[in-house]
Amino acid sequence: MQFVTAHGANIPALGFGVFRMSDAEVERVVPAALDAGFRHFDTAQIYNNEAALGRALQAAGVKRDDLFLTTKVWVENYSDASFAASVRDSLDRLKVDQVDLLLLHWPGDSVPVADQVAMLNEVRAAGQTRLIGVSNYNSSQLKQAISRANAPIVTNQIELHPYLDQSAMIATARETGTAITAYYGMADGRVPQDALLQDIGARYGKTAAQVGLRWLIQQGFVALSKTANPGRVAENAAIFDFTLADQDMAAISALASPNGRIVSPEGLAPDWAA
Repeated sequence: MQFVTAHGANIPALGFGVFRMSDAEVERVVPAALDAGFRHFDTAQIYNNEAALGRALQAAGVKRDDLFLTTKVWVENYSDASFAASVRDSLDRLKVDQVDLLLLHWPGDSVPVADQVAMLNEVRAAGQTRLIGVSNYNSSQLKQAISRANAPIVTNQIELHPYLDQSAMIATARETGTAITAYYGMADGRVPQDALLQDIGARYGKTAAQVGLRWLIQQGFVALSKTANPGRVAENAAIFDFTLADQDMAAISALASPNGRIVSPEGLAPDWAA
C-alpha cells in the first residue's frame, strides 16, 4: 500500500469515498473495495451513510488496525452544544472508538475558523480522533487553522481534477507540509469521457479513469475514488503498476482552468482566491 506522509502521519494514498451513496449501495460495494485492497474509507456526517459503512466493515471482519477511517463534521454541528456530541454519534454509527482522521467539512460563513479549530482540538484531546484536518478551506483559512490547532493539520480535502487550477492551494499545502486529499477526481464523470485521457490510457493499457487517478497519485496527493458498482472497484485500485511520462502529466495538467470548479455551495464555500 502506498502512503502520503504529512507531519509524520501516514495516509493511504488511495481512498474509497462513499459520497452520494445509499446505505444499500455502501453495503454492497464495500466488500468489493476490501477485496480490491482498499483500506482507506472516507465518509461524512452529511452523507447519512456512516452507519452503513460501519455495518459493512464490521461484517467484513477486517481488523480495525488495518483500516484508515475518515469522517467529517457538518457545519450545523459547529457549536459547543453539538460538535462533540455529533462526533460521538459518528463513532457510534461507524462502530469504532476513534476515527483515524476527522475533518471540518466546510468553513461556512457563520462560525469563525478559530472556533471551529478549538472544537476540533477538544475532540482530539478526548481521543475521538487520531488525526485532524480540514476540507474546502482556502489558503488563508488553512494557515489560520494551522496556527490555532494543537496538533498538525495533516490534510486539506479539496476538489481536484484535471480541469481545475488548484496551483495556489497546492503551493500553500506544500509550504505548510499539509497533504492534499483530492475529491471529485473524476470531475463528475467528465474524466472517463475525456478524449485526451482515453488516448493516454490506451498507450498504457489503462482507462481514462485510471489515468486520472494516477495523475493525482503521481503528484503526491491522496486520491479518493468512488463507484457504487462493485464490478468497477478493481479498476479504480489498479493504478500502481504504471507511471505516467512527464509529457503526459503535463498534457493532463494543461487542461486546467481557473473556472473549472464544480463544487462551490453558497453559504459553505469560502472566497477561493483568499
